[in-house]
Parts: sequence; structure tokens; C-alpha cells
Amino acid sequence: MLLGSPGIAAMQSLVLLALGLLSLGIQVYALVDGLRAKPGGFVAAGKQTKQIWVAILCVAVALGFVSINAPLNIFNLLAVVAAAVYLVDVRPAVRGTGGGGGGGGPYGPW
Repeated sequence: MLLGSPGIAAMQSLVLLALGLLSLGIQVYALVDGLRAKPGGFVAAGKQTKQIWVAILCVAVALGFVSINAPLNIFNLLAVVAAAVYLVDVRPAVRGTGGGGGGGGPYGPW
């Protein structure tokens, strides 16, 4: 089988599409979580304001949407890094201050 056969190219296209959709899913998840969080939690955690993070994540989602077919370009990589920073640094800090958007029962936290 030749290296440049159509089957290999189709497989590579599918892998890149899957990576693009995965990165877009991560970015959308970070944006939705940022929208649900309470604004006071960002300030209490010593992070940037909610408006700044939502703007960063909106740009990340827009870049991710545009880059679905080319997920390895520099702009999509920067968008994934922005969403990852939010998810691993900002989100736990905001939730730790009680500024998370949910997790409570009808009579208070579980």
C-alpha cells in the first residue's frame, strides 16, 4: 500500500476532524462554566473578573469553531490553552470560594 493512498488521507482527515471537535468541545464547556459562575467568586479568588474570562473564552470558542478542520494551527492551540488555564486554574479557585454556579441543594449545599 502506498503512503499517499486515499485511505490514509481520509483517516488523517477524520483524526484531525475529531481533534478539532474535541478542542471545540473543551472550549465550549469552559465558556458555559464561566457563564454559570458567580461574578464575586472571580474577585474573591484573586483572578481576573468574570467579564474578562468570558471574553477570553468567547474568543477561544470562535477560534475553535473556525479551526475545526485545522486543529493544529497556532490560533486553535492558543484557544485550547486559554480554555485549559480556565479549567485547571480559575475554575477550581472560583468554586473554592463558593462562587461556582451550582452544586447546592434546595436547602443549601449538599
